[in-house]
Amino acid sequence: MALLHAHDYGGDGPQLVLLHGYARSLADWESSAALLAAGHRVLAVDLPGHGGSPGISPWTIPAVVRNIADTLDAHGVPEAVVVGHSLGGLVAVEYARANPDRARARAAVNLDGFWWGPEYAGADRLSEWLLASAGTIAPPEYIEKQVVNSARLGIPADRAEAAARAAARRLPDGRWQTLPERAEALGILDELHRLGALGVTAWLDRVVCPLLVVQAGRRVPPAPGMEWFAEFSTRFAQEVSDELAALSRTRPTLSVDRIDATHPMHVETPEAVATLVAEFVRGLPD
Repeated sequence: MALLHAHDYGGDGPQLVLLHGYARSLADWESSAALLAAGHRVLAVDLPGHGGSPGISPWTIPAVVRNIADTLDAHGVPEAVVVGHSLGGLVAVEYARANPDRARARAAVNLDGFWWGPEYAGADRLSEWLLASAGTIAPPEYIEKQVVNSARLGIPADRAEAAARAAARRLPDGRWQTLPERAEALGILDELHRLGALGVTAWLDRVVCPLLVVQAGRRVPPAPGMEWFAEFSTRFAQEVSDELAALSRTRPTLSVDRIDATHPMHVETPEAVATLVAEFVRGLPD
């Protein structure tokens, strides 16, 4: 049994499990989790190789799903609504797919968790950038730069700093090991490309439990030198939106929504995300 690092927020009511995105940690959920714990039993989990969780080799979705199941059992959260952001959103969908009888996954929420196939226009350029940055050693001023970048999205400095520190490991010389480390990061990217190659419709096939999919309503302002990514992400988001709209017309268990925020929505607008998740859970069948 492999247990993941988790933060138990307690609370009474429907069980919620919160999963973070790539190169992030459960600290991203701090503000939303505190709000949700008022009416739910809330557990936030670090994915393997992230935050305080041990790594796994190879890093594969089936192995991660098993790790999550073991961790939920250990914390007494056997039948949860699994809520994930970005990479965590993809994992939430895969967790629901692996548990079609709903004994473990009552429902799932995917917050802006989508990927593209390797043949997608511009994917090769983005893959090169991701490969170059995977598991790097960052300079001592890394945290300060993360806080500055977060300020562009209106994220308070204290929230941004706490999240950035939890998502990396400080080295004795003052530099920072970004997480996950390189070998696991490369495995994650392989898994993302595998899922992205399916396309949204095929990927969501056979997910029988209620599923809420939420897209970001605004794009992240491009960093200097990354202006090309703004066009890439806008085009991809629109294609995902069109495919979800068509799919939702024939899938009564699929709900689609949009939130007025950029990709890190649960850090940027934790109150709005908590409200959206709580309303979805209230509407679930008993």
